Amino acid sequence: MTADRKGTVTDTRDGSEPLRPSDHVDGDEQITQPTLGFTGWLRWGWRQLTSMRTALVLLLLLAIAAVPGSIFPQRMANPNGVTQWESENPDLFPVLDALQLFDVYQSAWFSAVYILLFVSLIGCILPRTKHHWKALRTRPPRTPARLKRLDDFREERVDAEDTDAEAAHAIDLAAAQLRSQGYRIERYDGRGSYSVSAERGYLRETGNLVFHAALVGVLLTVGIGGGFAYTGQRVVVEGTTFVNTLLDYSSMNRGRFVSETALSPYAMKLDSFDVSYVEYGAAGSGQAGDFSANVTVTHTDGSQSEEAVVVNHPLQLDGDAIYLLGNGYAPTITVRDANGDIVFRDSVPFLPQDAAMTSTGVVKVTDGLPEQLGMVGFFYPTQVALDTGAFASAYGDLLNPALTLNIYAGDLGIDDGTPRSVYALDVTGLEQLTGGDTGVDSIELAPGETADLPDGMGTITFEDETPEDAPSDVGYTESVKRFASLQIHHDASAVGVLVFAVLATLGLLVALFVPRRRMWVKATPDGDGVRLEYAALARGEDPALAAAVDQLRDRHRAAMDS
Repeated sequence: MTADRKGTVTDTRDGSEPLRPSDHVDGDEQITQPTLGFTGWLRWGWRQLTSMRTALVLLLLLAIAAVPGSIFPQRMANPNGVTQWESENPDLFPVLDALQLFDVYQSAWFSAVYILLFVSLIGCILPRTKHHWKALRTRPPRTPARLKRLDDFREERVDAEDTDAEAAHAIDLAAAQLRSQGYRIERYDGRGSYSVSAERGYLRETGNLVFHAALVGVLLTVGIGGGFAYTGQRVVVEGTTFVNTLLDYSSMNRGRFVSETALSPYAMKLDSFDVSYVEYGAAGSGQAGDFSANVTVTHTDGSQSEEAVVVNHPLQLDGDAIYLLGNGYAPTITVRDANGDIVFRDSVPFLPQDAAMTSTGVVKVTDGLPEQLGMVGFFYPTQVALDTGAFASAYGDLLNPALTLNIYAGDLGIDDGTPRSVYALDVTGLEQLTGGDTGVDSIELAPGETADLPDGMGTITFEDETPEDAPSDVGYTESVKRFASLQIHHDASAVGVLVFAVLATLGLLVALFVPRRRMWVKATPDGDGVRLEYAALARGEDPALAAAVDQLRDRHRAAMDS
């Protein structure tokens, strides 16, 4: 056989072609990949899904998928906001609703990312836990034969008469010091030297696993706990009572596991709503201060207690958190027919539109009159006239309250069973009787005043709610009732989420700040003395490793000298 300058081997015995391995493939031959098959593809997909890179990508996707939940109002938390968004964007709303952007956290695409992340984290944690458990039970590695090859290496020499005894004693001292610092140690004596191998930092991987397991716990707690959670809204007017039953909520969103009997049957009566304003004419005039909804709670055992619902301080009641979302005025309106009989009387909440509490509301009179009447009105706590002739409110408190109404007649769409918002009136197909282009002035009322309805249908009265025994200087401060908008939220998973969040934080801190190190101390008898070698190796970045070797050497030498 001979070889040319290019390294090609040729069998010169028979003059054949250059010898090649039996599995050699020429460049012009096609390479055939092995067929994975169904099981092979499943294994490949599982490895991809359970890789840490995929878990990080899914975690990022979950954060991105949650962004629409902060942009668009969600039915679970703000159903009134969804209704208002629909009325303001009637053409775009069906498209976004089909994409489930108003139910982000219950949507199919958010759930898909959520479940994939859950499976990916479990697939990452289980094999790593098995490997970590095996590593915890494994002896520290044998001392390398040439410690000088390590970057962090120190060498010392001490004189001794009995070199073997001195070397063994040196390693005994090193082992005791390393053990006191939390290292797992193992002695490796023999071949003319004595050494100790030590390692620590497995708590770093433990913290990492705790962090990822806590993330799974958060996902699991939120996923299962959300099925037992519910959130409802209720507008309560002063003097009225709210009972914690499904029928008494203005709107309710409940988890799939919440039954009709799951709600605790307590009751709350709104006794008064207190709010303070900066005095009229002062700096910051009209700015609201403290809000407080004072309620009388009737508990499930029949006992009563007086409580207060304050902004940012929810009332905790039988596992429910009761939040104060908003407030406003609820003028009491009475409608009488032509014979003077009352056909409608109610305190109607008017929703605030600005800081001065200019409010809008709708009154629907469905029975007792020749036609159904719908009234769209404005309430002004402190009415002032603008240069344009329109009215506005200059102050949030009741200094000069006034109520204006435009009246529409016709079918209000109540009888066909279609759900209608109590805060909106669809004027399509209705005849406008006052205001606008009708030539008839809008109805304007102050507390205690009465006006005639168009076409002799009857009268309407803006009731003055001031008590008869009120002091003469009380003014208008009690002439109109107030309402409080309450949100009742129940979520038993909150404690579990908090526990797992704390565990995740602690695990992350441990994983970030606990170094993974291996340390070696080797003592070799050398003539009339002992050669001491100190070395260390870190898994990952450890800027304090060199200082740790120096500290070990100094303490060890000090112990030997003493």
